[in-house]
Amino acid sequence: MQTIDALICPRWTLRVEPEVIAEEGLALAIEAGRILAVLPVAEADRRYRPRIRHERRTHALLPGLVNAHTHAPMALFRGFADDLPLEVWLRDHIWPAEARWVGPELVADGTRLAIAEMLAGGITCYSDMYFYADVAGAVTTELGMRAVLGMIVLDFPTGYAKDADEYLRKGLEIHDRFKAEPLVTTAFAPHAPYSVGDTTLAHVRRLADELDVPVHIHVHETAAEVATAQAATGQRPLARLAALGLVTPSLIGVHATALTADEIALLATAGANVVHCPRSNLKLASGLCPVADLLRAGVNVALGTDGAASNNRLDLWAEMEMAALLAKQVAGNAAAVPAAQALRMATINGARALGLGSEIGSLVAGKAADVICVDLSGAEHHPLLDPVSQLVYAASRHDVTDVWIAGEHLVADRALLRLDVADVCAAAERWAQQLRA
Repeated sequence: MQTIDALICPRWTLRVEPEVIAEEGLALAIEAGRILAVLPVAEADRRYRPRIRHERRTHALLPGLVNAHTHAPMALFRGFADDLPLEVWLRDHIWPAEARWVGPELVADGTRLAIAEMLAGGITCYSDMYFYADVAGAVTTELGMRAVLGMIVLDFPTGYAKDADEYLRKGLEIHDRFKAEPLVTTAFAPHAPYSVGDTTLAHVRRLADELDVPVHIHVHETAAEVATAQAATGQRPLARLAALGLVTPSLIGVHATALTADEIALLATAGANVVHCPRSNLKLASGLCPVADLLRAGVNVALGTDGAASNNRLDLWAEMEMAALLAKQVAGNAAAVPAAQALRMATINGARALGLGSEIGSLVAGKAADVICVDLSGAEHHPLLDPVSQLVYAASRHDVTDVWIAGEHLVADRALLRLDVADVCAAAERWAQQLRA
């Protein structure tokens, strides 16, 4: 009998691959931070002697959720300049506030706040796009979270960098600093086609090819963005990115609300990825992503929360439900994006978009043990006829009881084990006083 680190015995197990179904009577064995096996409980009892056994008899066990697009430090701007259209919100409020306040201290405190919220809600990996990614990376590793750090690039000066060359130099330093960290990878993060010029984007493409990292960029976020670009250059932004060699399997295109049939075909043929942020798009009236059309064409579609400044919550359960419901309305088809597909978007699709599909996103032997338990014992979960539908349409982040990342138990019985939540919230309130002033 083999001694192992842990055995988790839930009521239902959702492996996600090869399909999203809820299976009963299975256990998940963890050893050295990885999934050793998913097997019947009786067989696990014959084969393994766990150092700790987790009985979760009213729970579903599934892969940790993957937040494929956010701006984690902007958790401190939650509720700042709400109820405004994107261009006004960004130009007249967010960018001036960032110019005044953003620095290493805000990024550290904001990242802690965001990780506290994400971990408690079952998010085990996030892909970030913000300034001072070195600081966010240090906080992330300190807290045992998994992340893809965006090496942000702009063509205008900020308090972080004076020009594109400095953004790129700092990005390369961040890549080198974290390349040995097992839970942290990097991606180039040019902000958007309207804020980064051709010369810089071409440089990003060359560096991304050399380092074999993804390129994470906002694209076609609004119809106005596309129309403005077309009037100024004669090209739609996605066509411009394609001409620069950026529409590849390494592209993480965020939002993608304004797409033609030809552009959907381009993304599919290229093997590019789209990150859908439904609640942020609705709140900013940015547009509606044609998710069902993208999926039908074979595009890998993941889910993101965007930042808390444009969404107010870093909650992938809310995004899953909204993505499924909104896709039905947009497609005019109640069968579009069923619950199982929405769950894939929040797990394996997100992992694949970030280049981590072989590491996380499903319960497969050999992958990292990034897993969560969700309690389905409440009155709101009865009668429980279909656990997959229940998870997507009725469960919430408050049902998450346990979170493991690389086998480490980071949330147990809803308590965060590496974070003092009171300290995190006190720091946030200190920033709130300054922002109110």
